[in-house]
Amino acid sequence: MDLDYFKLIDRIVDLNLDEKRIIVEAQVPAAHTIFEGHFPGFPIMPGVLLTEAMAQSSGWLLLGLLKFERMPFLAIVKEAKMRGFVPPGTLLTIEAKLEHEGSGFAVTKAKARAGKDLKCSAEITFGLAPFPDSSMRGYMDEMANKIGFPLQAITQ
Repeated sequence: MDLDYFKLIDRIVDLNLDEKRIIVEAQVPAAHTIFEGHFPGFPIMPGVLLTEAMAQSSGWLLLGLLKFERMPFLAIVKEAKMRGFVPPGTLLTIEAKLEHEGSGFAVTKAKARAGKDLKCSAEITFGLAPFPDSSMRGYMDEMANKIGFPLQAITQ
C-alpha cells in the first residue's frame, strides 16, 4: 500500500470474470505520517481510505470485465459501514462482486477483512467512460502489471 500516491492495492489474489468477483490484498503500512494524527496513541486506518481501497478493488474488477475498454470512475458510495478498527501493519483482504452493469454505470458490493474479521463494507457505483487519453490507459496497464492483474483473463 502506497498511501502517498493513493495506490492502495498491493496484489490481486484472484480474478474470476465468470463469477464477476475479485479478491485483492492490501498491506496497511506499519508506519506512516497519517497515523500521527489518526489518532495519537491509538493509530488506525482512516475509514475514507478503507472505502477507497474497496473502490479501487471494485475498479480493477470492472476493468477486467470491460476488457480495459472503458474506465470506471467513482460516482456513489452507499451503505458504507466501518465495523472495526484497522491498525497499522494489518493485511487486508478485499473482495468485490459486480451487482449490476448497464446504462453507463456499474454497481459493486465490497468487503474488507483482516483475517476472518469483517472490517468494512460498501455498495459502490461507478460511471463508465472511455479512457480520457492514451497516457491514462498506459498508466493503468503499468499498474495492472505491478499488482499482478492477470491480463490473460481479458484476452480469452
